[in-house]
Amino acid sequence: MNKFLFILLVVTGLVSCQTIDIYEKTTSFPSHSWKSAERPSFTFEILDTTVLYNIFFVLRHEDAYNYNNIWVNLTVKEPTEVVTIRREFILGNNRQGWLGSGMDDIFEHRISFNDKPAPLHKGKYTFTLQQDMREDPLNHILNAGIRVEKVKQP
Repeated sequence: MNKFLFILLVVTGLVSCQTIDIYEKTTSFPSHSWKSAERPSFTFEILDTTVLYNIFFVLRHEDAYNYNNIWVNLTVKEPTEVVTIRREFILGNNRQGWLGSGMDDIFEHRISFNDKPAPLHKGKYTFTLQQDMREDPLNHILNAGIRVEKVKQP
């Protein structure tokens, strides 16, 4: 039994030392409401320009969230320019309910920003999110953030 445990610890240690090709960070809203004045920012650095990347909007909300969508102003400061876009993310519909994964009354969505994987320039990127809904603060929102992952090449 001790030998098995030792092997398991060694394998776990080796696997945990590998580079993870994902950046994911979210900001929590302790009162479960997202004010439009709260603009969470996320900074990461791209070093590998030989691969393509998928970028996702990450949102966690309660089942009591009042809308099937969310409008977000996204400002991207990249090495060569700063771009702001307003984007609607669909979270659910009347036939299927919430489109994200759920547990009890909490639902999480990872929705792609880009239609297809894209190359990124080498350097630092800062993504800033601002909710742009008519309701302010936007109730029943737990977290918002981004996820960036390398696309595995075949």
